[in-house]
Amino acid sequence: MQTECSAGAYEFPASCGRRVVARFDGGRMSSDGGVILVKQADDILGLSRRFAACFRDKRHPGFVEYRVEDLVRQRIMGLALGYEDLNDHDALRHDLIFGLASGRLSGGRANCAALAGKSTLNRLERSGQQADRYCRIIADHEALATLFVTLFLDQHEHAPARIVLDVDATDD
Repeated sequence: MQTECSAGAYEFPASCGRRVVARFDGGRMSSDGGVILVKQADDILGLSRRFAACFRDKRHPGFVEYRVEDLVRQRIMGLALGYEDLNDHDALRHDLIFGLASGRLSGGRANCAALAGKSTLNRLERSGQQADRYCRIIADHEALATLFVTLFLDQHEHAPARIVLDVDATDD
């Protein structure tokens, strides 16, 4: 039996002022097309925006290439697609579909990639309660804890009477 391929196109909401169409007939490709669906969920929930609001950015504005919200969104997208290691982002920063989902198709400066690399994302993840020489983005841990509770409660009409946490302590 001969394989029959559907050459249809699927249209997604526009991003970065460009039409977004999924096609299956070649050209520049990415195996991470699912990131467009993750972006749509992020847009609806406002997760990246709300999460980024839990950080204070003490970097010099003239030297900032990637806003905290850009960094958070990039990291969330990567984790959602199974890229848990920061070193994956050195390749992903050049992936057009990741750039499209993150709202950045090119860097703001001539020598900058559209998305952040592992070192920049590492500084975000290392953020503590005080700025230091190398880490100038400060996490508000209380705001982060409150955000997770708020996100949970936003998904329910009424606060549940009881919450059961089923924690698997094994590390596969």
